[in-house]
Amino acid sequence: MRGRIALVTGGGYGMGRASAIRFATAGAHVVVADIDADNGKKTVAVIAELGGEAQFVEADVAEPANVERLLGDIEKDHGRLDYAHNNAGVLGANLPIPDLPLDQWYWSLANNLTSVFLCMKYEIPLMKKSGGGAIVNVTSESLFKGNVADAAYTAGKHGVKGLTEVAGLAHIADGIRVNAVAPGNVETGITERGRLYDPARIQWAEQVQPIGRFGRSEEIAELVVWLCSDAASLINATVVAADSGWHVA
Repeated sequence: MRGRIALVTGGGYGMGRASAIRFATAGAHVVVADIDADNGKKTVAVIAELGGEAQFVEADVAEPANVERLLGDIEKDHGRLDYAHNNAGVLGANLPIPDLPLDQWYWSLANNLTSVFLCMKYEIPLMKKSGGGAIVNVTSESLFKGNVADAAYTAGKHGVKGLTEVAGLAHIADGIRVNAVAPGNVETGITERGRLYDPARIQWAEQVQPIGRFGRSEEIAELVVWLCSDAASLINATVVAADSGWHVA
């Protein structure tokens, strides 16, 4: 991936940081975008220590002006975009629909669904100018199983699947492939905090995985970068489950 430009949103920690590092070790120059400047800059520092190239751009990808500015800066600085991992997202309140406040519903959809739409809205034209590219969005195992409480999150992740299929089919003729990964339970900062506040639930979340452990961010990153690579040239408009088989368990 030498000479290529990769964008990773939510690149400040967890799966985003891991995929940013993996893109960099594959030779790409990585644009790390995150609302959290401290962690985003840490990701860039880690990449630099490994001998890679990266830059940080502070951006809230749920805000249209932020996304337009982000992609405009990439075009101005690099003149192209080859890969994008639209990873940024949030976990909302685990509340049944009658109890879910409207502001929580809108906030969750803005960060988990509208953000993906906005990113692709500006990524795709730049990739077309670049002669093609690959996009990997992030959905969830809830796409297959649903979630009895988290209605907004589940609805948003179902929406990401639809956006992925539409974009993939619409732009394959432009040389742009669009896929999504559906991780199961992955060890991130969220699970680390959960061990302190709700260890029983975290233990359940770990044991319910058929593999008997949490996935690792680095494992998801390997899949993301492979999907962007030429080795995955026939993979398009597809959701790849990365949950050791939990989606069919």
